[in-house]
Amino acid sequence: MRTAHRQRFRLSGGTELSFVTAGEASDPAVLLLHGFPSSARTFRGVIPELSRAAYVIAPDLPGFGESDVLPAVSFAAFGRAVSELLDHLAIGPRYVYLHDFGAPVGFHIAMQEPSRVLGLIVQNANAHRAGFGPQWAATMAYWSQPSRENEAAATTHLTFEGTRYQYVGNVPPDVAARIPAEGWEEDWRVMCLPGRMDTQRALIADYGNYVARFDAIADYLARRQPPSLMLWGRHDPFFDLSEVLSWMQALPRMEAHIFDAGHLMLETHSAPAASLMLDFIRRTRRAGERTEEPEGASRT
Repeated sequence: MRTAHRQRFRLSGGTELSFVTAGEASDPAVLLLHGFPSSARTFRGVIPELSRAAYVIAPDLPGFGESDVLPAVSFAAFGRAVSELLDHLAIGPRYVYLHDFGAPVGFHIAMQEPSRVLGLIVQNANAHRAGFGPQWAATMAYWSQPSRENEAAATTHLTFEGTRYQYVGNVPPDVAARIPAEGWEEDWRVMCLPGRMDTQRALIADYGNYVARFDAIADYLARRQPPSLMLWGRHDPFFDLSEVLSWMQALPRMEAHIFDAGHLMLETHSAPAASLMLDFIRRTRRAGERTEEPEGASRT
């Protein structure tokens, strides 16, 4: 277990990203991409354990946590920013952790350089239309007709209570009681800083462009079949549980674990998640090393 370090990196456009690293650079890299409304703080419970076998990189996405706001906000721009960070750190092959808004960012990176993806770790991340329940109706209406009225209906969650709901919404009371309020309180504090609400509104609009790429993502998954681990909070009020089956149909060899947790699953289940992630990384690393053995190499 190694100490995590928070650092800052100035992108070519001048924006600064805040990010956390832990572990040895000689180990396989794991890119942890958080979702709304949090930051790299999401991964505080798994980074120490992951650093035993991986070099962990956990950025605050632009406009989240301690990272600056980008002048032009989109998931593609976020993907380019994180890719620039990875190049700065000289990161080659990597595992990519996808959660919520981190999914469009991660797929941008993965599909740009598919040969560098060692595997995917999917945690309450939507990549199929099956994941959208009736609660998405207002947002979908906004994507098809981006009027001021539809934008207002699609952004009603950008409040303190809406931020809290990301953590405890639809979660059984005994599980919700284990989630500290400091998480949503800190997220709301950050969201109230200059430019942060504009970032959130822009991402809600741009998520429709991500959905439009689902067919291209399905083709990527079908062709590449990356080794994959699913960790899913079954009480997620935003992504329907049927999304799990869609992932498993797309990736028939995916290992899936469903937890008695919500959208921000790591708030309550970081210990078992870290153990499963470590096992996945070590196992797929060994499998990769076996496939790279030269012809005639001993297998005794």
